[in-house]
Amino acid sequence: MTTQTGDDLAQQALADATQNQHVTPAALNAADPDDLAQTLTSLQNIIERNANELDRIKEQLKAQREGLQSVFENDEELSDVQDQATAITQKVKERKSKLQASQQVNQLKAKVAELLEQKKEIEEALNNHLLNLYQITGTKTFDTSTGEQREFEVRASIKGKKLLKNE
Repeated sequence: MTTQTGDDLAQQALADATQNQHVTPAALNAADPDDLAQTLTSLQNIIERNANELDRIKEQLKAQREGLQSVFENDEELSDVQDQATAITQKVKERKSKLQASQQVNQLKAKVAELLEQKKEIEEALNNHLLNLYQITGTKTFDTSTGEQREFEVRASIKGKKLLKNE
């Protein structure tokens, strides 16, 4: 019978725990107390080594990330290009601002607003007429003067509450 080292026992305990999801208290109690103590000591040593290795890797990651960030922060060409991009972005904003204030843009905006209002009025009237047509005929189509047939949908929507003033 060969004598196992503490590390061997810890590895075996870990293997058993992996297979059984955990080592049962009964299995631990059945083990020789000296073997159990040696197993726990070895297990603690393995845990400590792994924790120390994890800490070491985390420090290396931190240093590598800082180095990577430093490369980007200290690159003169990148800095110059970023400054140029910022300047161009500022010029774009200034130009858009000047255009927004121009007479031509204001006239176009006013025309767009006027057309949107006309569109809204016509859509409301058309919806009412189409609803009347649907109520009379029960169909969701109508014939045009060119002989085409156009289809429409009937929809209902609820509007927000209007507060009535009590006078």
